[in-house]
Amino acid sequence: MFFQRLASGGIPRGVAQSGPAILSYGFRPFFLAGGIWAVVAMVVWVAALAGGLAIGGKIGAANWHAHEMVFGYTGAVLAGFMLTAIPNWTGRLPVSGRPLLVLVLIWLAGRLVFLFPDVFGLGVALTVEGIFLPALGLIALREIVAGRNWKNLKILVGIFVLMAANIWFHVAVGLGQSPAAPLRLAIAGWTLLIMLVGGRIIPSFTRNWLARQGAKALPAPFDRLDQFAITGAAMALLVWTLWPTGLLTAVVCTAAAVLHGVRLARWRGYASFSEPIVAIMHVAYLMVIAGLALIAAAALEWLAEASALHVLLIGAIGGMTLAVMTRAALGHTGRPIRASGPTQIAYLSLFAAALARPLADFLPQHYIMILSASGLLWILAFSAFLWTYAPILLAPRLARAGATGPKN
Repeated sequence: MFFQRLASGGIPRGVAQSGPAILSYGFRPFFLAGGIWAVVAMVVWVAALAGGLAIGGKIGAANWHAHEMVFGYTGAVLAGFMLTAIPNWTGRLPVSGRPLLVLVLIWLAGRLVFLFPDVFGLGVALTVEGIFLPALGLIALREIVAGRNWKNLKILVGIFVLMAANIWFHVAVGLGQSPAAPLRLAIAGWTLLIMLVGGRIIPSFTRNWLARQGAKALPAPFDRLDQFAITGAAMALLVWTLWPTGLLTAVVCTAAAVLHGVRLARWRGYASFSEPIVAIMHVAYLMVIAGLALIAAAALEWLAEASALHVLLIGAIGGMTLAVMTRAALGHTGRPIRASGPTQIAYLSLFAAALARPLADFLPQHYIMILSASGLLWILAFSAFLWTYAPILLAPRLARAGATGPKN
């Protein structure tokens, strides 16, 4: 029934004026759910590492952890971002109220069945968990097409790459095979999304902030260098997905890292470091570059691939999603866009977690301790996020003088 209404365009849209504020706009429930799951899933994983807690059932503990970081937490943040950004792009009303609740419950059901796959049955777990991303993709596709917002169709490429990677992961697990390749594809899809979306919002927000400071040198506009860098990185990530080791992967990923280093430098992030809520986006993008460089090193077997993956997962993907959640939650609820003390603690803890994780390869005698420390820093980061932003996401929008937007 849900998919029939979705395909026919029958999902009601608009900012819900009755009921709880949490269901008035997509970013509210999904950013809150993503933050909670980031903490819960990592607590479970650290307990599994330190105390032998059995998790994941037939999926396997390590596979469960990887999936819930790559598809679970990030899926919620992606939904919150897309359901909030698309109405701004298209001028159409957002999905809210009961239809939004249905989508949240689909996401939540996926988390539950994947945590206890042996209880529900592996086939049921894989099927239920696989519903969410196609549903989100169909909503995004329909809204962009209905709004004739053709320039943003390219954003859907990242969503459908993630959807394909998740299906591939399910097939691999169902057949008892390693899901390493679909996980690489998912990380590649997320990295591409950061390059596309980050390439829009990072220079834009930086330009606005620098202009308010009276700066004359502003970020470079999008041009052929950006197009070349994104295309080159997409090709490099595809090569890495299919052939994670070897000289070719090392060369193309190194070239992609250099190109995106030049791209990042053109955005003048070094001039914005007095404003943490702007600076975090530049640091997260720097982690993309570091991740590509470490992938190249791992391709030559200079370090374990897991180190490169975690720099991308924690530093780049985690950093950019945290940056988007904090900024959007403030801006869309009528609050000043400034990073509070707990917000800055969240930023610092997350990047500390990203930098700590690769140390496990160089200090194997402390492997479990370092992994646990990195996990605890991640928990601290998202606990600080929830401390500050859970009340904001649950409360009605603040009325600001002269504001005419919806009270979402």
